[in-house]
Amino acid sequence: MGFEQEAVDELWSKVWSHKSAMQRDLTRGAHGEVFVLRQLMEYGQLTPSQLASALRVSSGRISTLLSALEKKGFITRENDPDDRRVVRVRLTDAGREAVQCDVDAVRDAVCWIFSQMGERRTREFVDLTREFMTYMSICRPGKPRPTPEEVKAAFEQAEP
Repeated sequence: MGFEQEAVDELWSKVWSHKSAMQRDLTRGAHGEVFVLRQLMEYGQLTPSQLASALRVSSGRISTLLSALEKKGFITRENDPDDRRVVRVRLTDAGREAVQCDVDAVRDAVCWIFSQMGERRTREFVDLTREFMTYMSICRPGKPRPTPEEVKAAFEQAEP
């Protein structure tokens, strides 16, 4: 077994298959609510079907999520004035505040982690993660591997 397979095994067994305490805390009890709120924060108003597609869940599941978020005061659902059959989902001020609070808490926690790693290792980690994600963006399981030209183009496009 080469270093590549050992690295994949290590990632699968020690990294990707175990949720960190931070990941568990962020998702505890939310059951998709955080994802819906972040989608609305990023894209503005969306329809329930757009949210269901983004989350890859059924319309019934989205309806349940939206009801819970509406009860918490984080979203509103309104009929589109141009087409009464279309429902638009929007964040409320409380919803925006909840998303921002979540983002700030995660940022603070990750900054602490980086402070523990130190500047040199943090910069190396970020550089390596950027490189890894660039390769991930062009490599598809079961498909031919990217050509050297495609790799070069991906890295040129990814330049900061």
